[in-house]
Amino acid sequence: MNLIYFSSNFCEPCMVTRGVLLQIAGLVPAARIAELDVVRDAEEAEKAGIRNTPTVIVVKDDGTEVFRAEGVPTVNQVLVALARAV
Repeated sequence: MNLIYFSSNFCEPCMVTRGVLLQIAGLVPAARIAELDVVRDAEEAEKAGIRNTPTVIVVKDDGTEVFRAEGVPTVNQVLVALARAV
């Protein structure tokens, strides 16, 4: 299960989201979390259809998207999404 997190440098909600994802990393060590900056990784952001930061996407190992949250997700939302990705 993969979690892709799109952020930007001066985004306060992005900082809060990092805290949520740190909690997730502690609870679900098998989750692979990648943070991409929308400026630095503009091509990836465009391919993913990112319109706002933060955006968190959970993807199954086969590439199927099972969850997308624009804005700060809750720990419970992410945990449920990761369960769907298994």
